[in-house]
Amino acid sequence: MGVVSLRNFFVLSLALNVSLILKAVNQNENLHSGASIAVEKGAKVAKMTFLSLPSLSSPSAAAPETQTPLATERVINLDHGDPTMYEQYWKPMGDKTTIVIPGWQSMSYFSDVTNLCWFMEPELAKQIVRIHKVVGNAVTKGRHIVVGTGSSQLLLAALYALSPLDSSNPISVVSAAPYYSSYPLMTDCVKSGLHKWSGDAKVFDKDEPYIELVTSPNNPDGFVRHGVVNRTGGILVHDLAYYWPQYTPISTPADNDLSLFTVSKCTGHAGLRIGWALVKDVEVAKRMIKFIELNTIGVSKDSQLRAAKVLEVVSSSCEQAGGSEYAESFFLFSHTLMAERWRLLKEAVKRSGIFSLPNFSPAHCNFFDNTLGTQPAFAWLKCDRDDIDDCENFLRRHKILTRSGKHFGVGSKYVRISMLDREETYNLFIERLSQISSYSYI
Repeated sequence: MGVVSLRNFFVLSLALNVSLILKAVNQNENLHSGASIAVEKGAKVAKMTFLSLPSLSSPSAAAPETQTPLATERVINLDHGDPTMYEQYWKPMGDKTTIVIPGWQSMSYFSDVTNLCWFMEPELAKQIVRIHKVVGNAVTKGRHIVVGTGSSQLLLAALYALSPLDSSNPISVVSAAPYYSSYPLMTDCVKSGLHKWSGDAKVFDKDEPYIELVTSPNNPDGFVRHGVVNRTGGILVHDLAYYWPQYTPISTPADNDLSLFTVSKCTGHAGLRIGWALVKDVEVAKRMIKFIELNTIGVSKDSQLRAAKVLEVVSSSCEQAGGSEYAESFFLFSHTLMAERWRLLKEAVKRSGIFSLPNFSPAHCNFFDNTLGTQPAFAWLKCDRDDIDDCENFLRRHKILTRSGKHFGVGSKYVRISMLDREETYNLFIERLSQISSYSYI
């Protein structure tokens, strides 16, 4: 009996242990299964709700994306001109723009001590000249190239370089309204005493030196611009960030004393923070370089090298379009994309009966050798209803974030809308705008 009892005890103990082991395994499998489902759901929610990054500095751009994944609750932020739509072109390009920078490379402050702009990488200078030649949008011969951390830094450098050193009063800075909303803020940011914002160039009538900022095509309305003041002592700075074939017909190479360009709106690589100025006067170029030297001791070499590679690929895609390596040029791709976006927007605006857009006259584009329309990076939208005074606030109620015309020196019946966001965001914007009509606008 003792042996049998002992044997029974061992059998019972083994059965209990096996049962406990199986239970633990089953719980573990359920735990992993639940975690996988949770991760999958989380990924879907993130994909559905995080359409664009709201401005944390804007009181109108809180973060409602965390509220609900439903499409009707999504807030569409088109306040900024973040050019993420270009991801569609660059993702399939693979390693064409990949560069490898060894740890020992680009350690020095200096890039080329024989160059006036001693912190500019020679390869970037080469590719800047090349892309302007390919596109035909700017004269580079007889110009000094100054690289900057985006065209924003270059604009400040230009204001510094062009301001009189011996004047007791700051020089007036003007631009024709609607003007780029950051011009007043940038001009008066540090209250340097060298320059001051003096508003709309159309009404500037002081008999004194001035700097006029000419943005062409204009941000926000997309029209080609020229200087409007035409008074003695005036200096023009041409901001040509959008003078590229996807936005406007390239009618002639820009031949100005000082022109500003940027990679961000040319190729979409805003995160590189690389811009360049084409400067005719060597003394002005020297002063701009001195400003950047004092401001940031040059410009990131890593960004310059990557920008050079990106520009090289863009130029090559234009020169070799249709071949085995480049099916189509970057500018043809982006022009086609912009054309389709503007087609959809015009249809939505027409259906609404509430809004209107600027009318642009077609012009011959030397780059495409064709007569084409203008399709700006921003839509300058007007609310035509008399009982809608604040278009920005009206669209915000429909969960569309824009930038009011009051920031551009005009009335609040206008808003600027970015055309450059990702496809998912833009399509949702068009869908929502199409649902706003004169019968359902309240």
